[in-house]
Amino acid sequence: MNPSTIQHDQYTLAILAGGQATRMGQPKGEITIDGKPILSYLLDRFAWPGPTLLVTAPGREHPPSYERFTAEATDPVANLGPLRGVLTALEHSKTPFTIVTTVDMPAIERAHLEWLAAGLHDSSSLARMTRRLTADGEQIEPFPSIFRAEATPLIARQLTQGRRSVYRLSSESSVDCVLSPPDWNDTVWTNLNNPTDVERFNESLAP
Repeated sequence: MNPSTIQHDQYTLAILAGGQATRMGQPKGEITIDGKPILSYLLDRFAWPGPTLLVTAPGREHPPSYERFTAEATDPVANLGPLRGVLTALEHSKTPFTIVTTVDMPAIERAHLEWLAAGLHDSSSLARMTRRLTADGEQIEPFPSIFRAEATPLIARQLTQGRRSVYRLSSESSVDCVLSPPDWNDTVWTNLNNPTDVERFNESLAP
């Protein structure tokens, strides 16, 4: 499938915003990027035509701009990591596919999400993650990623077995881990882990 022809109403875009963010000093959902709440920044950047889902954690519900999402879902238990967020997204998604990205990856573009969507559509796998080439070799990137609704039991089983790593899903035979296109440069994988990261990213947006 050509990414430009995907039916967006079949793909829920879920943004995980429930992490503890101890290094940031505040919940990442409260970060300001380019003068606006980071969730607004992301939604404006993606301009996703299909449904959107915000995934939060107990005690961190309703971050700034939460009302712009189609729906918000909260993890039933706090501090189980991003895989719990993926499961929460799948449990609340009403579409056959769910694309999952995180609140702290502000350089992801809609084109990246559509590439993932088209790839899984043409595959029989339950999920698709990416890997990229680095100076040290190949590196698996858990997010953004995409899941069929049928992946829900797989994710639930991983959590029940105490396997909380999204990264480890790449070892499952039903999960594709494909090399990202060559035009996805290192900037795509920008991750905001602390206030310095936020400051630098905002500086990069300055005209």
